[in-house]
Amino acid sequence: MKLAIGILVLVFVAMQFIRPEKIEYEKNSISELQAPENIKEILVKACYDCHSNQINYPWYSNIAPFSWVVINHTKEGVRALNFSQWENYNYVEKQAKLKAIYRSVYSAMPLPAYTLVHIEADITKEEREMVRKWTGVRVP
Repeated sequence: MKLAIGILVLVFVAMQFIRPEKIEYEKNSISELQAPENIKEILVKACYDCHSNQINYPWYSNIAPFSWVVINHTKEGVRALNFSQWENYNYVEKQAKLKAIYRSVYSAMPLPAYTLVHIEADITKEEREMVRKWTGVRVP
């Protein structure tokens, strides 16, 4: 039993040396999404940690294996949609991203695993509907 625990501790310590790089993005308010204040508040609390240049890495993002998951999710999130770069998207890209927001805000985002730890990021059904209306997407 002691040997198994020792091996687990050794593996856990070794995992700490595998550190993915946290990306620190430059903040640029010129390219930032311009939206009504109530919509912006919802997006900031529920989306910006993974979908903007304002990533707020939580304390557990320094501990493997959580760091691997958090950093991977934030890289993927910013690559998929970056509200801090909104004005750099062309019209077609913005329309595609608005459709994606419309689809994902209703059920998939923010991720349930994220809101489990960040209760304040969970958004109500009414807030989800507000964001969907803001996107301007029309459903046939």
